[in-house]
Amino acid sequence: MNQALTARQTQILKSLIDEYIETAEPVGSLALEKKYNLGISPATVRNEMVNLTKAGYLKQPHTSAGRIPTSVAMKFYINQLMEEKQMSLADEVKVKEDVWDSRKNFDHFMDEMTHSLSDMAKNPAIAATSDGKVWKAGFPSVMENPEFFDDRSACIGIYSLLDEAERLQELLLQRLTGASPIEVIFGDDLGWPDVRPISVVATHFKAGNRVGAIGVIGPTRQHYQSLIPTIRYFNSLLEDIFK
Repeated sequence: MNQALTARQTQILKSLIDEYIETAEPVGSLALEKKYNLGISPATVRNEMVNLTKAGYLKQPHTSAGRIPTSVAMKFYINQLMEEKQMSLADEVKVKEDVWDSRKNFDHFMDEMTHSLSDMAKNPAIAATSDGKVWKAGFPSVMENPEFFDDRSACIGIYSLLDEAERLQELLLQRLTGASPIEVIFGDDLGWPDVRPISVVATHFKAGNRVGAIGVIGPTRQHYQSLIPTIRYFNSLLEDIFK
């Protein structure tokens, strides 16, 4: 059962998630206290991590004494704790240069855009429109994530998803609710057992008379601070060009 967190628990949870995003490793209380100057003893951190586990915010892999955040914790982090890191002007200019020459051909433009987004996100990028077309780029980047490199079933699952156009369409055009401009969906919420350790960050777009969505697939510990503003920029650029 998830419950309201104290200020101390919130501080510990944010530090743990920041560390997990950077390392992809379960986080222990001693390492957390040393690195993040929490001002409390490792024993107190450990006790609070146990409480956070009972509350549904953390889980403990069988092979480790450390903890990793659950999808519930990641949602809380994204919605209330993290600080967005805006794209640099240089990156915005690069993206525009990457796609500008293809703007007169929508299919070519979307191909260039997904490649550019994948390069920025360091994870696979996907897009789909309501007329049944799908674009995807960045397959090799899957193996840059330890979660997929070390877990054969997770690796097979994400590659299978990327290879299935119908499931990608369902993911982008049906599973996105439209409740917020940029949505984050976790594998736990999809009901697809083969892709549980993933997250999808995506947004709907309207380009002229075309309706679709574009986003990034990666592990649950994606760098949401920078990824969400990046996808927001790509969406804005896409809609501006095809008004």
